[in-house]
Amino acid sequence: MTSANPFDSRSSFELSGGGQGVVFRLQALEEQGLTKLAKLPFSIRVLLEAALRNHDGFLVTDADVKTIAGWQPTAERVEIPFIPARVILQDFTGVPAVVDIAACRNAMVELGGDATKVNPAVNVDLVIDHSVQVDVDGRSTDALLRNLDIEYKRNAERYEFLKWGQRNLDNFRAVPPGRGIVHQVNLEWIAQVAFNRDGVYYPDSLVGTDSHTTMINGLGVLGWGVGGIEAEAVMLGQPVYMLAPDVIGCKLTGKLRPGVTATDMTLRIVEILRKKGVVEKFVEFYGDGLDSLALADRATIANMAPEYGATCGFFPVDAQTLDYLRLSGRSDAHVANVEAYYRAQGLFRTAQTPDPEYTDTLVLDLADVEPALAGPKRPQDRVDLSAMKSHFAESLTAKLGIHGHGVPADKTNLEVPVIGKDFSLSHGDVVIAAITSCTNTSNPAVMLAAGLLARNAVAKGLTTQPWVKPSLAPGSRVVTEYYEKAGLSDDLAKLGFNTVGYGCTTCIGNSGPLPTEIEAAITEGKLVVGSVLSGNRNFEGRVHNNVKASYLASPPLVVAYAIAGTLNINFDEDPIGKDSAGKDVMLADIWPSDEEVRAVIAASIDPAMFQAKYADVTEEPRWNAIEVADSALYPWRDDSTYIQQPPFFQGMTATPPPISGISGARVLLKLGDSVTTDHISPAGSFPAEGPAGQYLISKGVPKAGFNSFGSRRGNHEVMMRGTFANVRIRNQIAAGTEGGYTTYWPSGKVEFVYDAAMKYVEAGTPLVVLGGTQYGTGSSRDWAAKGTLLLGVKAVITKSFERIHRSNLVGMGVLPLCFKEGEGADELGFDGSESFDIPITNDVSPLQTLDVTATKADGSKVVFTTTVRLDTPVEIDYYRNGGILHTVLRNLAKG
Repeated sequence: MTSANPFDSRSSFELSGGGQGVVFRLQALEEQGLTKLAKLPFSIRVLLEAALRNHDGFLVTDADVKTIAGWQPTAERVEIPFIPARVILQDFTGVPAVVDIAACRNAMVELGGDATKVNPAVNVDLVIDHSVQVDVDGRSTDALLRNLDIEYKRNAERYEFLKWGQRNLDNFRAVPPGRGIVHQVNLEWIAQVAFNRDGVYYPDSLVGTDSHTTMINGLGVLGWGVGGIEAEAVMLGQPVYMLAPDVIGCKLTGKLRPGVTATDMTLRIVEILRKKGVVEKFVEFYGDGLDSLALADRATIANMAPEYGATCGFFPVDAQTLDYLRLSGRSDAHVANVEAYYRAQGLFRTAQTPDPEYTDTLVLDLADVEPALAGPKRPQDRVDLSAMKSHFAESLTAKLGIHGHGVPADKTNLEVPVIGKDFSLSHGDVVIAAITSCTNTSNPAVMLAAGLLARNAVAKGLTTQPWVKPSLAPGSRVVTEYYEKAGLSDDLAKLGFNTVGYGCTTCIGNSGPLPTEIEAAITEGKLVVGSVLSGNRNFEGRVHNNVKASYLASPPLVVAYAIAGTLNINFDEDPIGKDSAGKDVMLADIWPSDEEVRAVIAASIDPAMFQAKYADVTEEPRWNAIEVADSALYPWRDDSTYIQQPPFFQGMTATPPPISGISGARVLLKLGDSVTTDHISPAGSFPAEGPAGQYLISKGVPKAGFNSFGSRRGNHEVMMRGTFANVRIRNQIAAGTEGGYTTYWPSGKVEFVYDAAMKYVEAGTPLVVLGGTQYGTGSSRDWAAKGTLLLGVKAVITKSFERIHRSNLVGMGVLPLCFKEGEGADELGFDGSESFDIPITNDVSPLQTLDVTATKADGSKVVFTTTVRLDTPVEIDYYRNGGILHTVLRNLAKG
């Protein structure tokens, strides 16, 4: 409950149409000498407003408000609470979140409480966008309908469960399949920028269960991705507890040169910010360069905050924000009141606004940005377009790792005939070209540039290469509307870019199968073939198991590479193809001018498009036809292979046991640097011979019905079997293997990670994982932590963690430890055969040092110092309770 008038800040401001709105004035804190608003980064001002408005003396105290108000660029950081206005979910991460809420209801009953007390306390939106796969590619005119039909058939159990949630949980809204990508739907429809609740105005803010929740920062809405576990806690009324952040100011100056896209700019920003080192920090953009950036360009930059490692990439609300709200169909009255509120609060940026003070800064002149891609295995590894041909040639023979493929020099010119076809495949051939992902499909400039390039290519008689699987997956139905109005849909279709679905497809591994003859040729020649996608993620094994070289690029470049069919091309020197007269065509000949793109945007997009397409966004005939029961408890089905009651709360008591040490832990995996949540968490398709496949077969599910790991996140039996089973993960204690293998130390036998882990669990042996730097980079996948826990891992010891995954581990009761600077598993001589004793006790304190003992096979001991990465007192409490949800449940039961 908010205090009536914290810090004497409750006041009013004039609304645009007359009347007054209630505001909790930040200026009241300045008048009391608690802050200097003009010096605070805008993102910190939003945190301050949330604390002031939600002040209740319990969850948010006087001290919390004063701490945020007194933020200094380089001060020692202390814990603060943040209560977001709402939560947003996508269905892959959203299903397990709702599963856990449903399981909490069962647990509440077992603790003697009322199940209906377990409800979202804030507005929750779930957009079903991650389930559609490119089973039918963009060469088929009916791909959209066929893929949607397959999606519903595959996911009937999941959708029935989500429909139950929509009916039986308060404050929960679901957007059906086929409506768009969560972040674009958020940008175009859900986000309010300013909320009005009972006359009280406040900034829109959120957390989401997808890393790229940060896209909404481009609209001036503060939010970021958290693990599903942490999001569930917010859904149940808990603040996000965090250390007050450092804020890095990224100053943008100048303008992009002609022919340079927002994607190129974003890849450059990812590169420089990752190099700068902004992990677990806020990034806030400022400078006169903002005035030349359309809102969609800002959203593209903000989207990729996880790729540069930041918590968020924030753009303050300004005139561009208001223009976008009008363009996207928000009412004039709402836009006017957003402006009135933000100006009244000192949250509105203009060209005359003084620069805030930041922890550190860097500057990018937009005129210096070059056309580029990023790859072959990480989004921060930018490559100038002009250097792509030489770059790929070098990466082909470079040592196997994050930059190289390790192909022997005498094997680089292989040509493998494709059975039944009149072409061969070689290293570097592009087999997937996908306009996909929230990053770019929300940006009309790059989407229309792709359409115009297609029109110009078709006019020249160009076509896509037959070995390429093309696809177009717009982020909302509005994209199709403006393609149709601009007359570009037919040209895209002629190049194989028919719409395959409105959802997040190739970028998350839902690229679907390649033709069997293509896969056979790749396997036979051990070919390093490529994918080019307009996405944000290209980690190993993510796009497709048989595609080792994946590059992020702008939508028009996706079309260009589909026409060229190879990464072995320098577009400055080599023709992209031949016209109908046999004359060479260069990329420059078909690349649309900036003036042409701007003219088409102006002529093809209007607010009525957005209003029409979002008027029925929550309605879909097949969704409406799903029948579910009205019941406080979900009727779990033992025979379901999609939705199972998770075991996290089994045996839970009203009072947690004290924290005790971990003794005799064995190593399940020893991993190197940059291990991502894609390596850890199950994703994409999976083989029949692996543990997950064998489990489903034992339940009578044929291989054709496996679906993807992501679609089965509501079944812990499947997910734990796929944890640490990515085909590209390399466990150093299972030498010579790639994939989900480990050495079971009691026998010395190499076997599946799951099988070995279950033997350890049965024997009562705790487990640890050893890692290098940036452990847990990538998506905010809660199953990377949940699966770790269910395999019996009690602690993860690394050189450093990425923010979200560390938080998720704590949220599941797994202890994160960091080696001291300059040390690691290799530096200490560990080969993974050791056992570990971790003497953590009930009086553990945040970030304390802890001496861990490793006992080698010969009985000798190595004592080394670690930092306990329980960063705040609240995280200590979560760990003590066994996780966030256990903490919330016990509090609800007591209440």
